[in-house]
Parts: sequence; structure tokens; C-alpha cells
Amino acid sequence: MTETHEQWDIVSGVGLTALAVASARAIATGRPDGLVEDPFAAAFVRAANPPKPMPTGPEGAGGDEVWTAMATYMDLRSRFFDDLLAGSAAPQVVILAAGLDARAYRLDLTGRDVYEVDQPRVLAFKQDVLDGLGARPRCHRHPVATDLREDWPAALAEAGFDRSRPTVWLVEGLLPYLPPDAEEQLFEIVHARSAPGSRIGIEQILDGGAEELAQVMRQMKAADLVGIDLDGLLDTAPRRDPATWLRGQGWTVHSMSVDEAAAGHGRTLPAGLGHIIPRPGLTTADLPR
Repeated sequence: MTETHEQWDIVSGVGLTALAVASARAIATGRPDGLVEDPFAAAFVRAANPPKPMPTGPEGAGGDEVWTAMATYMDLRSRFFDDLLAGSAAPQVVILAAGLDARAYRLDLTGRDVYEVDQPRVLAFKQDVLDGLGARPRCHRHPVATDLREDWPAALAEAGFDRSRPTVWLVEGLLPYLPPDAEEQLFEIVHARSAPGSRIGIEQILDGGAEELAQVMRQMKAADLVGIDLDGLLDTAPRRDPATWLRGQGWTVHSMSVDEAAAGHGRTLPAGLGHIIPRPGLTTADLPR
């Protein structure tokens, strides 16, 4: 029997979290000291017409602590993954749970194949907005409309992915939504399809922080910031550390905290950020040639 999984668009379920991330990037993009420039983020938010209005720039965030903290963190997180891509010459990029990621359009990835894996309706929405803006990808872009709970490796291969070529894998904003066994399976699949010279970028919530993140989601619901119950989307069960597992598979791993990432850009994070984004870790892993 084939299991039927819930599907979502950009204003429901996990799709709405992708829209909130785009809103945070739009806030960061409008800041004079921003670390990323995402000219598409605000357009995504406007086009989506979410159940609760979301900011499309610094002025929309006002003095709201949650939106301000989210924008500060998403600015750093986006820059971390941008730099991770820039630091690798791998010809393929796979963005898992790509959401409204616009790196294929905003970064110079000339000559590289970029595979964006996500729900069909999320990718269709993104395509409609980008087409409406007349945007053109700066790479060979391959939308892979599939569910990560299904046979996404087959869909990836059908889209042209070549497991014999080095790949950069982006695992950003995904892991807190996966059960532990699904997370383990994901990394085992990625490892099995990574040629020497591949790289993985991972964002994870450390040291039991998933439960704290769920509490933040409950606070966002109470404040009615996004219009839906978000904490029920998370899986807070204990899980293995992917960095430790990757080392055991022969990857060279470097992990840092978000505070260390901020310090690398000469910044100090707001004192209250820890109450909004609990103990995130940012990891880069390289498979030697």
C-alpha cells in the first residue's frame, strides 16, 4: 500500500515557515549592514498574501523582537550557506527542502547544476513569482518537485543528478521538522550519493534546543505573528549528531555556533536572540578526494 503524505502550499504547513524565512531575508536585505542581498524575498511575501501580514523590509518589522531576531539570524545563516557554496568548486548543488531559496537567481553559479527539491506547489508558486519578475537563473536550474518522505533520490536522478560528480548539499532549515529515523536516512542517502570532493552544509538545533524552538513557535502562535500553529510541525525527539556520524564516514567536519559565525563578520548578536533562536549549530563537512 502506498502511504499518502500531507501536501502543502506556501501559505500552509511547512510552506508557511518558508514564507516567514523569506520575510526575514527581506528585512535583512533592506538593512544597510545586511550580509545578504535577496531582491526576490519581498516579492515572494507580497505574492503569497499570507493569512497574517509579514514584513517585506526593515520598516515592516518595526520594533518586534521576534521578527528582528529572525532577520538577524537568517541574515547570518544565509551568508553561511552562500559562503559554503562559494568555497566549493563542485559542479552540482542540491538544496533539500528548498522552499523560497533564490540562490540559483541571486548568486553567480555559472556552469553549475542546481537542483531544488521541495513540494510541487511550493516550487510552482516560486516559479510563477520569478517568471512574473522576468528573473533568469544564473546556473542550470532543475526544480525537483517531490516529497522528501517519498523516493526523492529517484526524482533527483530523473532530473539529471549524477552521483559520480562532486556535489554541494544544503541542509538548511530542515532538520527540526524530521523524525530522527528520517534524519538518519537522509544523511545516509546523501553520503551514498556523494562523490569525493563533495561538501555538505548543515543547520541543526543543538543540545535539546528543539524543545526550546517549539516553545518559540508557541510564542509566535500566541502573538499571532504568522497565523498558524507552528510548534506542532516540529519533532523534538532525541537524535544522533550528524557531524559525529559524518566524521565516522570519512568526512572532514567543521562546526561552529551562530555566535562564532557572527564574530567572523565582526558582529555581536543581540542578547535576547537566544530566546528566539535556541542554540543553532552550523556545520560544514567535506569528503576528501
